[in-house]
Amino acid sequence: MNHETPWLQVPAAEINETARREAEHRQTQLTKPLGSLGRLETLATRLAGMQSTDKPRVDQVHVGIFAGDHGVAAEGISRFPQSVTAEMVRNFARGGAGISVLARSIGAKLEVINLGTVVELEPMSDVLDVRLGPGTANFVEGPAMDAHQLAKAMNAGRHSAERARLAGAQLYLAGEMGIGNTTAAAAVACGLLGRDPDVLAGPGTGLNQDGVRHKIEVLRRALNLHGGENLSDPVECLRRVGGFEIAAMSGAYLACAQMGMPILVDGFISSAAALATVRICPGARDWMLFAHTSAEPGHRLILEALAADPILDLGMRLGEASGAATAVPLLRLACDIHCHMATFAEAQVTEAH
Repeated sequence: MNHETPWLQVPAAEINETARREAEHRQTQLTKPLGSLGRLETLATRLAGMQSTDKPRVDQVHVGIFAGDHGVAAEGISRFPQSVTAEMVRNFARGGAGISVLARSIGAKLEVINLGTVVELEPMSDVLDVRLGPGTANFVEGPAMDAHQLAKAMNAGRHSAERARLAGAQLYLAGEMGIGNTTAAAAVACGLLGRDPDVLAGPGTGLNQDGVRHKIEVLRRALNLHGGENLSDPVECLRRVGGFEIAAMSGAYLACAQMGMPILVDGFISSAAALATVRICPGARDWMLFAHTSAEPGHRLILEALAADPILDLGMRLGEASGAATAVPLLRLACDIHCHMATFAEAQVTEAH
């Protein structure tokens, strides 16, 4: 932790247990058998504790998309060239990406932050430029970032969360774009969990079995270079084998938890960032809901480490916060039922004894 990131030591806000208990009590009064709506009930009561109200809402949703390239792509761990990262940033700006469509559909504010692509991008009115370099360094040869780049990346995430809070967001979603980022996410997870890459590396953008085996060997080389002791520290792990966008998402999650803003975590890469956040600040876990189980095989190990029970399992692996955006309507339904369903007294229905 350096002088540029003293805020990493700020603890997470406290969940309002009184509001959560009041919401749980309201659930006992609604015209249904207790527990009959399953996790829709518990999602509503958790949000009540996060929002300090017995009537939670998630009408105002902020989606922060962080883009950055990865030096490890030089090892041939992706089917796509790095130029795709910049092309997709343009696609986000034009509104043509998957998350662009989903954000419009759920009425969410979409913010795109470019942290550093190999292909330099022209100024775009709908893209915030926080360029830290032409992607990270190849972490098979040395650290992915220097301390200043890491601090700037995490601060970019913090500032996104602060903008969301100032705009009145009730829920924060983070997504990413960067060729090579499933390799970086797997490296972060391996370092923090002390696991071998063979259980955390997956096909990413569509590698075949030979491609996955090569990816595992690249990851083993990186882990051997950096050493397990260095990678067990979450901040150092992000610096050595993370990515600009992974570090930014971790910073955003931490800032949300410090400010008391609910987080809906996306898939494999976002969950690797969430794992780093919780290792930095254990109390941040209380502010996280998990949207879905990714088809990327290593995701389940990260979810297990976070004691997470995702809302959906649709076989998704796009990233971009697409799984999180897909889960937002269910959270809204949970809140609507909780807030607007009649109580036994209001409906003059006899309660069970």
